[in-house]
Formats: sequence, C-alpha cells, structure tokens
Amino acid sequence: MIKGVGIDIVEIHRIDKALKKNPKFIHRVLTEKETVYIQENQKPSATVAGYFAAKEAVSKALGTGLRGFTWQDIEIHKDERNRPFVVLYNRAKEQLAIIGGTEVWISISHSKKDAVAQAVIS
Repeated sequence: MIKGVGIDIVEIHRIDKALKKNPKFIHRVLTEKETVYIQENQKPSATVAGYFAAKEAVSKALGTGLRGFTWQDIEIHKDERNRPFVVLYNRAKEQLAIIGGTEVWISISHSKKDAVAQAVIS
C-alpha cells in the first residue's frame, strides 16, 4: 500500500550557480558519504541536482517537507547496480514510522537542463 508520493524537479544550472557562489552549499545539503560520491562523479552539478531533487521528493512523500529534520537526515546511496536508494535518519526516520511506511523507493533522472526525482513510500 502506498503511504506517500513526492516529486521534485531542479534546474541544474541553479545548482551549478549555488556550488560556485557558496562552497558551503554542498555540505549543507549533502552528507559526507554523498559528498565523496559526488566528488568521484564526472557530472557533479547534475548529480547534486538529482540528489537535491530526491531529498525534496522524499520530504514531500513523508508529508512534512523539511520541517522537523535536516537535509542530512535523508541520505541517497547507490547499490551495486547503480540504482539509487534512501537511508533515513533521526526525525525523517521517525516520520516514516508515523505514517506507517516501511520502505522508500526513489527514481532520479536528468536531462541537460533538469534533474527530476520521484519518491514512493510503501
């Protein structure tokens, strides 16, 4: 049974601009593990935009937006087949339990201009 759905789209050029203007931006939005993955990636702005969109989509699926928890409470990982998955911490994990969810499924995609992500909680 679906407990929540969220979607978000981000313009990649806005993330690129934020990364150039404010070096702390990446550390405010991403966890240390995510930052390491981004640094190894060949399209950092697109990947950061995808992760940003995924975190927004998850927060929407949880039904709260980012109220009550931080960006670091939602962590995006890749499995051995390079598929994204989510790990929740702290209040985000608590919110998942409150809505009766057990799993968060995400999909992230990019074009040259945009990154989009969808999250489904079951």
